[in-house]
Amino acid sequence: MVDAFINWRSSALEELDALTVFQVFRLRQAVFILEQACLYPDIDELDKQAIHLLGTDAEQNLIAYLRILPAGSQYQEPAIGRVLVEQRNRGTGLGGLLIDEGVRVLRQHYGEVAVRISAQSYLLSLYEDAGFKVVGDEYLEDDIPHTEMLLSAP
Repeated sequence: MVDAFINWRSSALEELDALTVFQVFRLRQAVFILEQACLYPDIDELDKQAIHLLGTDAEQNLIAYLRILPAGSQYQEPAIGRVLVEQRNRGTGLGGLLIDEGVRVLRQHYGEVAVRISAQSYLLSLYEDAGFKVVGDEYLEDDIPHTEMLLSAP
């Protein structure tokens, strides 16, 4: 199980210091580009609009991350994306905690709204455990199978 201590921090990009931004982009690069062998522009214009949720351990190591996008930037609803857990911390339950915290922060900012995601298909059960439902057929995004999912408003 995940360590008892996870420090959650949510911030706009301009509120993060340079070292934190470096850590975020380095971890995203390690997971989405190198580990998944997927060449695409991970750093994009949406980063400037996003709320960045960072999870750090007791030693302040970045071990979990996602970004929250406002309604209209990617989907009609607010969205969660770039969801990742650092490789050594997978299988500990941290992914579920990250999703739950992401939904909480999103609704803190945007109200009790529906949330849409483009989930990597092999992680469907993780998102279903958080209440998301499949709302479309599987498709390829950057050569990785994805499925659109929706968490209804409470």
